[in-house]
Amino acid sequence: MSLPFTQQQFFEVFARYNEAVMPLQIALVLLGLSAFGALVVRRRDSDRVISAILAGLWIWMAVVYHFIYFRELNPAATAFGFLSLAGAALFAWTGVVRRRLVFDCASRARRIAGHALIAYALVGYPIASAMLGREFPQLPTFGLPCPTTIFTIGMLGFLSAPFPRAVLVVPVAWAFIGAQAAFALGVYEDLGLLAAGLAGLWLAFDSPVQARHA
Repeated sequence: MSLPFTQQQFFEVFARYNEAVMPLQIALVLLGLSAFGALVVRRRDSDRVISAILAGLWIWMAVVYHFIYFRELNPAATAFGFLSLAGAALFAWTGVVRRRLVFDCASRARRIAGHALIAYALVGYPIASAMLGREFPQLPTFGLPCPTTIFTIGMLGFLSAPFPRAVLVVPVAWAFIGAQAAFALGVYEDLGLLAAGLAGLWLAFDSPVQARHA
């Protein structure tokens, strides 16, 4: 697939983004850890907190990354931004307003998959980037689409059935869109997006089976 930019231009966008928002990358990681903490330590509002954090992360990706930085390089970033905002709206509406997202799945297989994706997004992804020779500020940091999408699908792996499968549409779509960078631009840490996308599809098709037994 031919892209309207080079690998060097792609990483220069990361550099401009990281230099401009520093040190907010730390706050974004803390948000991710807070969502995971709400998953582990269940409280009355844990599900709404997780949904709100996921919505906030996808708004950040849309407005700060796609609209402000990536659009300068790729005209398709406008569509990507609106897609991300749609994902954020779904998390806010179904999880925060309607409270239909419950992150308390009992399936051992899904919990293992969820933990693996979350660990890769927060820890494995930056390690893989460093091993591939990338240095700050050209690292794809958490809060950017690819690691955040992997994290999101990992969190959604903990959803208890039945749940609105629409919340999977945007993260899974972006997983397969973003995975193109692994092959077209040599961003091989993004191969984790393929695993995340497949996990999201599994979750979507597995959910109705669990719902019938709920």
